[in-house]
Amino acid sequence: MKNTKKETTINQQKPDQRADKADGESAVLAAIAAMPEPDRAMGERLHAIIKAGAPALSPRLRYGMPAYAKDGKVVCFFQSVHRFNSRYATFGFGDEANLDEGAMWPTAFAEGGDCHP
Repeated sequence: MKNTKKETTINQQKPDQRADKADGESAVLAAIAAMPEPDRAMGERLHAIIKAGAPALSPRLRYGMPAYAKDGKVVCFFQSVHRFNSRYATFGFGDEANLDEGAMWPTAFAEGGDCHP
């Protein structure tokens, strides 16, 4: 039977979960190591905080940047200044973070200080 493009894509996205978590950790650490300072220091610190405070989250890459997922859905992510040529590095949240108390809530925080080149 011939697979459709959608079925092929889905099948390619379901590797062994244990290997996926280890590969995700390696990929996130490599992405952080490749960042210039001060983004690297911020990425390392955020990674340590997230791993200690939310060990159930799985590290993975989102658009080449560190992200942390629960049940395959991104909960939070770090975007460096240099990757997207932005003014500030940001730490953001996906819909799965469930931050929606009240009518408004933040979806990202800018990392200020010496981030701007």
